[in-house]
Amino acid sequence: MNVILLEKIGNLGGIGDTANVKAGFARNFLFPQGKAIPATKTNLVDFEARRAELLAAHDENVAASQKRKDKVQGAALTIEVNAGDDGRLFGSVGTRDIAEALNAQVGSEVSKSEVALPNGVIRELGHYEVVINLGYEVRGTISLAVVGLGAAVAVTDDGSLIKEIDDAEAAAAEDSGREDPAE
Repeated sequence: MNVILLEKIGNLGGIGDTANVKAGFARNFLFPQGKAIPATKTNLVDFEARRAELLAAHDENVAASQKRKDKVQGAALTIEVNAGDDGRLFGSVGTRDIAEALNAQVGSEVSKSEVALPNGVIRELGHYEVVINLGYEVRGTISLAVVGLGAAVAVTDDGSLIKEIDDAEAAAAEDSGREDPAE
């Protein structure tokens, strides 16, 4: 079935291109989503009249997606989860968890369907690069650190927090050592 594309679609083509697709794909996806119309003579004439309008709408959508990308690009997320000693998670970190953390930190409106995890959910501690597909071939990349519960709190860049805890424990041990002989 020949269709006229009203949007740029992956491997099919850009706005105004005619593509030969399977009838089911056209009927069940392209037509209901408003991404294409049947390639008839009347539709070709109507499309040529609307071409400028469709290109302007496409450019607006690309600009909106680019603005969203600028907001999320390069964000560094840390998600704390329960994990065993071997680094495996009790559960997993999925697209919903990443989208919620990103929205909370950056104030964006990323849905879970826009988060791309090509290898499935994350089941191990570590650092990951996650691609966010924002539509209209606009993609952003974020850095994700999956850490065990308490690990992010106990470790700082300069190690001062751990030192403070160790000093407090040593002072408590000295105080308890002084009190015992006095009794």
